[in-house]
Amino acid sequence: MELKPIGTIHTPFKEKDGMPIQPAGAAGVKGVVEVFDEYRAGLKDLDGFSHIILIYEFHRSQGFKLEVVPFLDDKLRGLFATRAPKRPNPIGLSTVRLDRIENGNLYVQNVDILDGTPLLDIKPYVPDFDRYTEIRTGWLEQAGEKAGRHKADNRFK
Repeated sequence: MELKPIGTIHTPFKEKDGMPIQPAGAAGVKGVVEVFDEYRAGLKDLDGFSHIILIYEFHRSQGFKLEVVPFLDDKLRGLFATRAPKRPNPIGLSTVRLDRIENGNLYVQNVDILDGTPLLDIKPYVPDFDRYTEIRTGWLEQAGEKAGRHKADNRFK
C-alpha cells in the first residue's frame, strides 16, 4: 500500500507535549490545511459543509505497542481500544470546523494536530452518516469527559 500526501496541516502546535489530545480540547484553536495544487479541484462543493474529517499521518510517531497507557487513564489498555498515536499504521483522524476555503487552503478550527502533519484525505462530516444514538464507549465512559481538559505528555515519544 502506498499513500501520498495531498497537503499539509498547519497549526500552532510545534511540539507534541502540551497539545490537546482530541478536538474537544482544542476548541477555538485555528489552523490552515494547505491542499496541494494538483488536488484542489477536489475541494469543489466542500464549502457547503460546516465540519470536515481530516485523515492524516502521525509523521513523528515511530513504533508501537499493542498495549498502552492512554492519556485519559492510568491502566494498560489494548491499543485498538485507544486513540494513541503510536500505531502499526500511523494514521490519525480529526473532525474539525471548516470556516472557509481560499486559494486551496482550508481555514479550520478545533485543531488537535501537530504542525506540518501530512494530509492524506478529507471527507465531509455528515451527522446522518456519522452520528449514532445507541453507543457504548467502553473504558472511556469514566474518562471521556476529561478529554477537553487533558493535554498530551511525553508518554508516546
